[in-house]
Amino acid sequence: MTSPFSKLLLRRALFLGSAAVLAVSFASAQTSEPASQSGAPDYSSSTGSSSLDYINPAAVPGMFAKAEAASASGGAAAGQQGQGRWQSVKSNFAFEASGGASAPAGDKQYITWGGNFTVGGGLNFSKYIALLAEYQFLDNKLPGAIIAETGATGGHAHIWGVTLAPVIDLFPKSSNDIYVTGGGGFYRKVTSFTDPEETEYCYYYYCGIGTENVVVGHYSSNQGGWNVGAGYQHRMGGVYGDSKMRFFAEVRYLDVLTPASQVSPNGLGTTAVGADTKLVPISIGIRY
Repeated sequence: MTSPFSKLLLRRALFLGSAAVLAVSFASAQTSEPASQSGAPDYSSSTGSSSLDYINPAAVPGMFAKAEAASASGGAAAGQQGQGRWQSVKSNFAFEASGGASAPAGDKQYITWGGNFTVGGGLNFSKYIALLAEYQFLDNKLPGAIIAETGATGGHAHIWGVTLAPVIDLFPKSSNDIYVTGGGGFYRKVTSFTDPEETEYCYYYYCGIGTENVVVGHYSSNQGGWNVGAGYQHRMGGVYGDSKMRFFAEVRYLDVLTPASQVSPNGLGTTAVGADTKLVPISIGIRY
């Protein structure tokens, strides 16, 4: 038979054992709780990948904002740089347009006075030099002796030219400047002979019979040529006197290298064509 004292010891041992089991179970539950439940971010990875893949942007405020700001400022700088290059190229564009008279030079028995028109564009390489591609058209009359040889009553010579011409400013910082120019390229000359012909014309509700000169014969040639000249130009204003637009007046010597020959244009009488067509174009215009 068990004594009362033994029973008391047994009850105390069972109580202490139960308390120890409960304490161990509680501690184990606390240590196995997920890190995400405790409120602290988990930076570990069981797969071996970088822990930065799991960073919450809200946990590191400012880092992503700075990256976005840097990207935006870099894009704006690149845009401004590209725009600056275009503005630089654009500011170097050059343009000119002029017109005036063209006088005969050399042997005047093959061509007489007329008019001219020139337009060109290119680049200003510096304040001192520009290179222009020029298109020029000249319309000159023919001497009466040549026209009479063919049996026609009138005639003219048309010359088209496409050339490259540098323009060199001698005093580019002054509002009044002197420049020299010259160049060469391709020219086409068409010499035409005309006779008057009756034609009907109408003006609003009135119609009548008149005459106009029509081409009855012509000949043409394609060749090279060259020109050289000089001019005066004046800078036209600007808020600070720095306008790029200039008014100019110039004189050039033009030599179109046409061949000498005998021609009978479209069955007309035979006439002589002298070598070279030499003219002095005198022009006024604007340059930018």
